[in-house]
Amino acid sequence: MLVLVTARTIGEIQHPKMPEAAEQVRIIGHRYWWEVRYPKHNVVTANEIHVPLSSRTNRLPTQMVLESADVIHGFWVPQLNGKTMLVPNYRNTMWIEPYATGIYLGNCTVLCGQQHANMLIRVIVDTPEVYQKWLESQKQVPVSDPQVAEGQQQFIANSCGTCHHIENARGATGVFGPDLTHFSSRATLGSGVAANDDQHLRSWLVNPQDLKPGCLMPNMQLSSNQVDSILAYLRTLK
Repeated sequence: MLVLVTARTIGEIQHPKMPEAAEQVRIIGHRYWWEVRYPKHNVVTANEIHVPLSSRTNRLPTQMVLESADVIHGFWVPQLNGKTMLVPNYRNTMWIEPYATGIYLGNCTVLCGQQHANMLIRVIVDTPEVYQKWLESQKQVPVSDPQVAEGQQQFIANSCGTCHHIENARGATGVFGPDLTHFSSRATLGSGVAANDDQHLRSWLVNPQDLKPGCLMPNMQLSSNQVDSILAYLRTLK
């Protein structure tokens, strides 16, 4: 009898019947960051995963599709669910249903290269109202101030747009690096390696290898003036 009850419970956990209101998130592991897509809302971000709070009376679970763009990664946020592998050319799925707001921290669990330990995960659980406001803010296209036009020009001229995508920015259509459309709305940079403040962002622009040795972003040999202008431009991407 215990075996039958256990088997049924495991089946219900692994293959649950999701309500229509369930959120969907597609997570793609890269060396060494996380691409995060919300297909129902046409929202793309990176490294910080926002999900809605669930309750007993208003169930809002989040179903996650996990993929890898390069090598095997492991997705694990201990307070929310068990470990799930991200395997190239294969899709795994998992689901979470948090009942308390807050920031839940996790990490890649598979040794995927030099910066494996700094492939961090931040899951931010918001109330449904705050979550909807966040989604709306992610759909808004940033408006560039004339004062940062030079920064946008330098961003494109130095081939940053070859790897990064910025909505409605001509020449920034890359897919190899994180989407930067709302870069300044994130609390961290480099997949959690440092706080997203001006000091760390300046260091990242000067030489990303100082903060995250082995990351795929090279030292672009930017001058001090170029760093200042690109930093000002990135700060408009909220």
